[in-house]
Amino acid sequence: MQLEDYFNFLRPDDIRLKGSRIGIETILYEYLFRARTPEEIANIYTSLTLEQVYATILYYLHNKEAVGKYITEWLEWGEKMQEEQRRNPRPVTEKLRKFKAERDARSKADAHSVSL
Repeated sequence: MQLEDYFNFLRPDDIRLKGSRIGIETILYEYLFRARTPEEIANIYTSLTLEQVYATILYYLHNKEAVGKYITEWLEWGEKMQEEQRRNPRPVTEKLRKFKAERDARSKADAHSVSL
């Protein structure tokens, strides 16, 4: 079996583990940025085998430059999407924020009246 046989290369910016919807960025984020062991990652993502996790890490180690670029672009895209959501929140998000602010204000007022 070739290392690449573990993956579906859907697009240059979308590499998934075969038999799952999990992208290599998910596994590599846990490994590189959260310092999780392959065993911990396999326990978190129970639809993957430990072999698939190790294959992902090995693929990264064999292709550090290309996969590093892939991860960097994925992180930048995620930051861009978060900023977009902050600037243009969905109506339900705004409604929840308003509800939380009102609840917090009531709690603060109740705490103030109890202390008097």
